[in-house]
Amino acid sequence: MPKTKKEFNQFQYQNNFINEKYDRINLTVPKGEKAVIKEKAAEAGESVNEYINQAIKQRMGTS
Repeated sequence: MPKTKKEFNQFQYQNNFINEKYDRINLTVPKGEKAVIKEKAAEAGESVNEYINQAIKQRMGTS
C-alpha cells in the first residue's frame, strides 16, 4: 500500500504558532460590556483583540 500524505491542518498550525509567539490573558468584564467592546471595535474597524491591545498600549505609553 502506498503511503498517504499527511493532510495539512490549518487550525492546528495556527494554534501552534499562537502558542509559540503569544501569551494569552483571560479578560473578565461586567455583563453587557463585551457587547459594547465588540461594537466599539467594529466602529474603529478593528477586531476585539486589536482594540483591546491598542487600548493597553496607549495606557502603557507604548503605542
